[in-house]
Amino acid sequence: METEAVGRVRRFNRLVTQRVGALNDHFLARERPLAEARVLWEIGREGCEVRVLRARLELDSGHLSRLLRALEADGLIRVVPSPVDGRVRTAQLTPAGLAERSELDRRSDNLARSLLEPLNPSQRDRLLAAMSDVERLLTAALVELRPTDPAQPDAKACFQHYFVELERRSNSCLDPATLIAAKPHELRPPAGLLLVAYLHSEPVGCGAVKHHADAPSEIKRMWVAETARGLGIGRRLLAELEASAARSGATRARLETNRRLTEAISLYRSADYVEVAAFNDEPFADHWFEKRLVREALS
Repeated sequence: METEAVGRVRRFNRLVTQRVGALNDHFLARERPLAEARVLWEIGREGCEVRVLRARLELDSGHLSRLLRALEADGLIRVVPSPVDGRVRTAQLTPAGLAERSELDRRSDNLARSLLEPLNPSQRDRLLAAMSDVERLLTAALVELRPTDPAQPDAKACFQHYFVELERRSNSCLDPATLIAAKPHELRPPAGLLLVAYLHSEPVGCGAVKHHADAPSEIKRMWVAETARGLGIGRRLLAELEASAARSGATRARLETNRRLTEAISLYRSADYVEVAAFNDEPFADHWFEKRLVREALS
């Protein structure tokens, strides 16, 4: 990583934290710092499970507990057992908390206006466009790819979403049993690899690869949640799976897909996959692709 790039990021961080008031113990001229105000806002009018708060804000249990206790002491929230599962704690806003959240919304709107008002219309458009780019790229940087056992609940949930989308996009009743197998033992090292993509501790995508002796590796189960598309997750999954294939000794990677999955087809072609003749009898497939794995991937 270039020293200049790191320095530019740090300079940007210093400017933003100062401009939005993150350094002030009385955020937006209220009686609490930004962290407490953010937790109050994130709880929302409907309440929120404590474990979900922790995942969304990426806080450790101890830090979040201290923030919740401070808000409870001020009479702004209450933490109660979930009505669905008594083992799960839920944070709820009190009437005073609802009023404080509304006031924070009003003051946050005013802060946002203060950032835009000094600028002319062209500058405002540039700033808003840049903010959108930064938000998207920072979100993309938060995505984590984790090797996952196919029997793990998050993996099963991703597979279920994958099959539901295939059925919806193909406008047909899809029986997973009719597809070319990607059995659990085929997706565990050293036979293969399953990656699950996480954003704020929630699974938002997956992809797998099956290795074969003296034959191309097969890319399988590529899926990204609609809410997480546009972040480059599919391309990252594909690159990691190709690297795994190369490490296994494969010189080529293969995959197949349906003609209605236009985004996937575009991804594969842009990643240097070449359409080839059908190499299996996958009933769902209309296109078959292959890519030669370059020597650099073996390093």
